[in-house]
Amino acid sequence: MANADARSASAGFQDSAAGGIGKRHSGGAVSGYARILSHPAYENLLSSEEFLRRLVPVLIVLFLAVVAVARWVQINKFAEQIIDTNRAELHFIAELLEERISDQLTDGGALPGEEDLERILRDTVSARYLGRQRQILITDKEHNIVATVPRVSRYLGRNLHSLVGNAHLLTMFGRAAASREVVVEDNTEALAVHRILSNGMGGITLYQPKEPMMENWRYAVSTNVSLFVGTSSILLVILYAYFAQSARAREADSIYLLAQNRFETALDRGKCGLWDWDISRGRIYWSDSMFALLGIEHDKRQTNANILGFQKVAELIHPDDTSLYSVADLVLVEQADAIDKVFRMRHENGQWLWTRIRAQVVHNRRGEPHLIGIAFDVTEQENIRRRTRTISTRLHDAIENLSEAFVLWDHRKRLVMCNSKFQQLHGLKPELAVPGVPYEELMEQAGNPLQGTEIIQGGKDSGDSRSYEVKLRDGRWLQFNERRTQDGGYVSVGNDITAIKRHEKQLMDSELRQKATIADLSQSRQKLEIQAKQLEELADKHEKERTRAEEANRAKSDFLANMSHELRTPLN
Repeated sequence: MANADARSASAGFQDSAAGGIGKRHSGGAVSGYARILSHPAYENLLSSEEFLRRLVPVLIVLFLAVVAVARWVQINKFAEQIIDTNRAELHFIAELLEERISDQLTDGGALPGEEDLERILRDTVSARYLGRQRQILITDKEHNIVATVPRVSRYLGRNLHSLVGNAHLLTMFGRAAASREVVVEDNTEALAVHRILSNGMGGITLYQPKEPMMENWRYAVSTNVSLFVGTSSILLVILYAYFAQSARAREADSIYLLAQNRFETALDRGKCGLWDWDISRGRIYWSDSMFALLGIEHDKRQTNANILGFQKVAELIHPDDTSLYSVADLVLVEQADAIDKVFRMRHENGQWLWTRIRAQVVHNRRGEPHLIGIAFDVTEQENIRRRTRTISTRLHDAIENLSEAFVLWDHRKRLVMCNSKFQQLHGLKPELAVPGVPYEELMEQAGNPLQGTEIIQGGKDSGDSRSYEVKLRDGRWLQFNERRTQDGGYVSVGNDITAIKRHEKQLMDSELRQKATIADLSQSRQKLEIQAKQLEELADKHEKERTRAEEANRAKSDFLANMSHELRTPLN
């Protein structure tokens, strides 16, 4: 039977939020989340559904057959009753007329005339017995018609046998012939009776066509046929609707089964599990993915395999974390509408998994609270969060221990983080330098406004980075190096370059002194160059004089040598 039909028969628990969706296996058992919603009557309906699906059409056909046979027997019985009633009336009228006309004949008179006979007939027979085309014929001893009621002029003077076929037995035996089926003109079938008058003076013939006689029967037949056809049509429509609903239910069950499998697959792949905690009864429904998440084996074929007791679930939660008692207290005492808790649960292998449960409090039609939600494994996220917290702490300590002022702004020029050097540099209180505060608002609170103009190092300012120097009111000099981050923000590091500036000034003063010394040295060098030139000229003159002196000495030596030679020569 359809799940919707089963739900209508079930008087058990149905949750107002989850509805009454169920799922069936081939054996007709409910599985999945529908187990906690279904009533035992629902299970019974599912187990007998296949039998009912085959039995209902047979019962409907048998019912229609019995009704058809019963109505046919009743209609035939009604036809016999109509014929018997009309036969009895015809005999009664014939007996009455026979007695009345025979009384007229016993007075010794001849057969009355046409008008007298018609008067006798009308006086004797009430008008209500002459309906439905009944005809009374009075014949003489030659079987010629002498009177009719109702009056039919064309019948007068005709022989009875020419008007009524198969009337020989009637005219011959009279009352002994009882009633006979005859054929009157136009081949009309009729029921006829005949009475022979005393002294053989003629006879009385009554006939009634069957067609008007059976008018009520035909109406009853048409009425019964219409009712039977209508009843059959309604039952066939109901049967069709039953099979259509059954087919729709099977299709819905197949769709639900597919959706449930996909849902379970999604939960399993997402490391999630469905919870439905019946707080008033202490029962907790877990989806198959929740059991798989904790590595717990369970027999899915059992009816209550997915339902756990409160104590069993409580034993799986780490004793240092949130307990189920506190969660129940939040729902029952503090009237919480939703729950969002993170706690550790013991895996089957003994490890602890960080689990986060998000659930909504829903009340069923009885007003009983249910905590319905989803639990998912956040162990990896928790480990990442711990590592991130450690890294963030180390990064914060590293930035805080920098000798320079450090600040990080996001793409909207809002503060992300800064160190105490930056706060001291700008005279900011720690409670003002909170993440998210806009740059303009923070600078308005600064106690050391910057003065001087921005100086770009080297005369260059690229789009992603820049460096500039500013002078504070207290005479200190700072150098800021800024660089764009990938998300559009920028990081700025400020160095105190007062000592560098002081050293630069000293260098500049020393340079001036050196330049003056160099100027003096230049003048001395020029003088030395002049003196050197003069010395060079004197050296040239001296060289020339020395050369002449040497030439004079050589000439003298040559002379003396010649003289000595000359002097020695004579002596020899």
